[in-house]
Parts: sequence; C-alpha cells; structure tokens
Amino acid sequence: MGAKLTTRRLAAAVTITVFALLVTACTGGSHTQPVSPAANGGSQAGSGGGAGGASAPAAASTDPNAPVVSISPADGAKNADPAAGVTVTAAKGTLSSVKVSPAGGALANSGNTSGPVSGTMNSGSTSWHTQWALGISQKYAVTVTATRNGETKTTTSTFTTLSPSSTFSTHIFEGDGQAYGVGMPLILTFSQPIKNKADVERAVELKTSKPVIGAWYWDGSQTLAFRPRDYWPENTSVSFIGHFNGVKAASGVYGFHTLTQSFRIGRSVIAVASTKTHHTQIFISGKLKYDWPISTGRPGDETPNGSYLTIEKANPVEMKGPGYDLMVPFSVRLTWSGVYYHDAPWSTGVQGTVNVSHGCVNLSPARAETYYNLAVPGDPITIKDSPKAGVWGNGWTYWFLTWRQLLAGSATHQAVQAGPTGSTFVDASALPASTAKAPIGTAASGIWGTGPK
Repeated sequence: MGAKLTTRRLAAAVTITVFALLVTACTGGSHTQPVSPAANGGSQAGSGGGAGGASAPAAASTDPNAPVVSISPADGAKNADPAAGVTVTAAKGTLSSVKVSPAGGALANSGNTSGPVSGTMNSGSTSWHTQWALGISQKYAVTVTATRNGETKTTTSTFTTLSPSSTFSTHIFEGDGQAYGVGMPLILTFSQPIKNKADVERAVELKTSKPVIGAWYWDGSQTLAFRPRDYWPENTSVSFIGHFNGVKAASGVYGFHTLTQSFRIGRSVIAVASTKTHHTQIFISGKLKYDWPISTGRPGDETPNGSYLTIEKANPVEMKGPGYDLMVPFSVRLTWSGVYYHDAPWSTGVQGTVNVSHGCVNLSPARAETYYNLAVPGDPITIKDSPKAGVWGNGWTYWFLTWRQLLAGSATHQAVQAGPTGSTFVDASALPASTAKAPIGTAASGIWGTGPK
C-alpha cells in the first residue's frame, strides 16, 4: 500500500521511532533591537566616528627610521562596520605582530570565549587582515608591533563596531552528535532573506575528518545547503562553524551569533529500486548485501524516479487514501508527498512480479524491518525505470543536481575543499576529476527527475 495522500503518526500511546533531528538541531537566537556592548566592557556606539571608521596612520614620528603603520578602523572610531574587519598596513617597515581582541573579555553574542581575533599576514609582512567579520556592538583593542631599519615600534588602537537595526538568525538542521547517511546535505535556514549570499557562504568553516569536496547551493534566499560532489566517505566526523556575527546579509541586516555544530556521517547504506525489474538492491559499505523483490506504484500511481534521501522513519505510520486507512509498520519516508519503503504483507504474493501499490515501495514484513533498522536520515535511495519523473523539492532532492548545476547554485560558483584543518574555496576546474561511480560512490544525478525551476 502506498501513502500518496496524507500520513500522520499515531498518538502517544503507540510507540513511534522518529529520527531525532529538529529536537537536537541548533539555532542561533534572534534580536530585533541593537545589542549593547556595555556588558562586555565596550561602550554603546555613539554618533561619532562615522560608520566606516576610516583608517588613520599612527602619530607622525620625527625619527626617519621609525616604521609607519596605519590601522582601519581608526583609533576611537564608533559605528565601525563589522563586516569590513580590521586591516593593518605598514607603509614603511614590516609588521612583526598584530593582535586584535575584544576589549574587556568575551566577545559579545558570539558564543565564543575571549581571545585574539584570527587574521592573515601577506607574504611581505606589510599587510594584515582579519579572517572573519567582527562582532556587532563590540569594542576592540588593536596592538601592532612593526620594525624598520632595526627600530621597533608598538602602536595601539581601540574602536567600537555598530549596533545594527536588524539581525538575522541561523538554524542548522543537523543535530549535535547525530549520525546521518552518506548522502546527507548540511542544511541552513536563515530568518531573513539573504542578499549578500557570497559573504554568507564565505563565513562558514567546515572541518571533516576525511577529505571532502563539495559546494554550497542556494534554494531561494533563505535556505543554503552544502552537498558533497560525491557521497560522503562513511564514518566521517563533521564540524560546522558559522562565523555569522558581523556578516552583512543585506542593507542594515547583520548576523549576531557564531553558530557551531558537530555531527557524523555513519555507515554507507544505499538502496536502488527498479520499477521495471520489481527488485531493490541494498548496498552496505560499498557491497551488495540484499536483493529483494518489491512492488512499486501501479499504473496511474507510479513511484517517481529520483535520487532521493531517507527523511524520517516511524513504526507505524497511518496511511490514508481512497478506499484505505491503515497503520503501516516499519515505514521509511523518502518524499514529502508520502512515498515510503514499508512493510506490505498484503502484496507479498506479487512482490517481484507486479506493481500494485499506491506509489510506495512495498516490502515483505521481515525485509521492511531489516531496512528500517538500517536506515538513518540521509541514506540514498534511487528509484529508476519509472515512466514518472520525480519533482525537485519533493524530499531532499539535492542529488537531482549534477556537479555543474550544484556549482551554479553557489554565489561564489566555487568548490569547497574540506579536511581536518578546515575548508577553502577553490576553482572547480582545478580539481581532479571524480572517479566515483554510481550507485556506490555517487548518485546518477541530473537524469532522474525535474530540477529546480
């Protein structure tokens, strides 16, 4: 039996096993008023100093050998743009060290403890810039040491960043410490539309225990997903850091929080179902483990082609449609419209020979239970050989996209290389070609259904 129309879970009296995602997911809270830095040792941003906090050189020295250093924002600036960060340059001499720290302790609203702000020096040691945006409503202290002709000079500066009229919050779908399948995208949802999409992408840092190549993809202006080029390596630990505090999302709209989360990619469990052969194959850790007879959607209710992912599971699920209302055990969802892999004892006699369901993939009770116990969110499921095309957005359909389409959906149009030390943006054309083969290493994306409009 399928679940083409509506599905709902039983009341609390019936045992339900559902993927624990949203309950444990992490969300940065929201602010509608400017945040005062007073509690963190700063001062409330005033009207002086200008919004930009233009750079200013240190006081002129009469010593012709003295280094000449400039710091932006200028000393004493208020309402400095946090998205612009800090830039230190040595017009004469070289920079020995640069330290930028929140004045008075912990960084306001960041979720981080106090400590120096990270940055990068150019190869000639004449320019330094912060790596991430600064926090909003925050007072900072800058200490710069420079040398020239054997003379060393230390310059200090303080400034305060602006308090924005509006902020955005960010929600990450993945739950802390949870396990996901090898196809799982990292999904972010923003409380406000994002205009400066490339800046938001570049504010994210990924650390993975195994090397991963992927790309960001915007599904509208409030949903951003990271999908690997090929399936994640199984048993990969993933750490996410969204350095959104101070990132300018749109005119007058800034992030206010640094969002962190860690999760893991578990064992590779991949299902491939053919509506033509009436069989599904289950691959575990790259090897074919099961080849089971199935029954898919009957004529008029065909199971749609697509490279899907498991979304959730429940035991049982109430499935309702024309002429039926059943409690169906061991049900694993793959589309929002109600296509499941599930227990179907009523069709065991024709499983492997005829398609009789209302759109779901029917399995025998024992086989449905086996797959149910294996499944976690993000396990790939491919439906093929159906006359009906899948539809973008009906489920987690990011694997409908080719690698080229995925890159086109990024505001940077660049690939992301992640590993144990962090992530970097790279030109996709400079990467070695993928050697992954479907269905084990990657999805046969781009041919199974209709892509995004």
